Amino acid sequence: MALDHLSFHTAGESHGRGLVAVVEGVPAGLRLDPASDIDPDLRRRQGGYGRGRRMQIESDRAEVISGLRLGVTLGSPLSMVIWNRDWKNWTTAMAHEVPDPGGNPKALRPVYLPRPGHADLAGVLKYDRRDARDVLERASARETAARVACGAVARTLLREVGASVGSHVTRIGKVEARIPDELPADLNDAVDDSPLRTLDPEAEDAMIAAIDAAKGAGDTLGGCFEVVVRGLPVGLGSYVSWDRKLDGRLAQAVMSVHAIKGVEVGPAFVNAARPGSRVHDAILRDKSRTRAGGFGRLGNRAGGLEGGVTTGSPLVVRGAMKPISTLLRNRLPSVDLRDGTSKHATVERSDVCAVPAAAVVAEAMVALVAADALLEKFGGDSIVELRRNMDSYLDHIGSRGFREREPGGL
Repeated sequence: MALDHLSFHTAGESHGRGLVAVVEGVPAGLRLDPASDIDPDLRRRQGGYGRGRRMQIESDRAEVISGLRLGVTLGSPLSMVIWNRDWKNWTTAMAHEVPDPGGNPKALRPVYLPRPGHADLAGVLKYDRRDARDVLERASARETAARVACGAVARTLLREVGASVGSHVTRIGKVEARIPDELPADLNDAVDDSPLRTLDPEAEDAMIAAIDAAKGAGDTLGGCFEVVVRGLPVGLGSYVSWDRKLDGRLAQAVMSVHAIKGVEVGPAFVNAARPGSRVHDAILRDKSRTRAGGFGRLGNRAGGLEGGVTTGSPLVVRGAMKPISTLLRNRLPSVDLRDGTSKHATVERSDVCAVPAAAVVAEAMVALVAADALLEKFGGDSIVELRRNMDSYLDHIGSRGFREREPGGL
């Protein structure tokens, strides 16, 4: 792994003993309190109207195993465990040991009827399994609890340099929320008390009704959300190579969230139907915009990125979540993996709608990418060094002025 980068890994199965998260690259000296910096995000992920019974069982909290001493990061890998309370009901089905040959096979809870829209069938074929339980346990969105824990660490790092991350739901099914011209200064504070995490109370009532109707029909609903990062300086990311462009890195990160099938930076799909004169953000001189080098923009239709590089304007990333694939009724046709006969797909405990939770997970992924780009740009083994490097950069771009360059300079 390259120096001055933030990376993370997760491990664990949905009904296993717990989830493991490891974050590497966090500078030393970052004040981190899991109870106030990580656990609140884990609770936010569990909320939202339309969630299933699993959220009533779990009470997620992160137990830090390494990388933290006396409330301060050490610069070494930060590892965490989130224990699954439901594990006690799955000790036989998810045991690590070889099963008792004389035991009841049903106690292993095998899945032989793959669900359309899930990883069940593709995973069974790829990994040469017969029981789709071997696939769906890791492919489950339960894994995102570990991602949110990692993202909360990244959020804490971003906060140290004056950047914040928030999200809100913009659509559930066919119900579209009205987005104000000016978003609240603290976006999460404005929406976290809403069961749909939306800024539009009227749309919220219609969203709840749509979810209730889908639940009554044994169906599911998807939707859209928006993640906003404020306070990032101009210059994160790069245009010089395809894999360093920040828009590409963000799209991959958000698209990796379970059931996300579309990502855009700013109003990209709307912009695609407009002429260029109504898309690009005009540049003006604004000395108050110190994190943008003393330049301002008449709007932010670029979503805070140009050429794969941050502009100093708010970073805006939007995601589209498909309806959850597990249907309680109207079960879709499938094939029995044991004998090839046509049957209906199996049913696993699931949600009717999880868009508000997906927005929280997307926040975590965006925070991780943004923090990685920050460390890539400014480096530093400690928080003090990181801030010093960033402050020096901001001082330089703010004092460049428009003086004449040296011979040979541009």
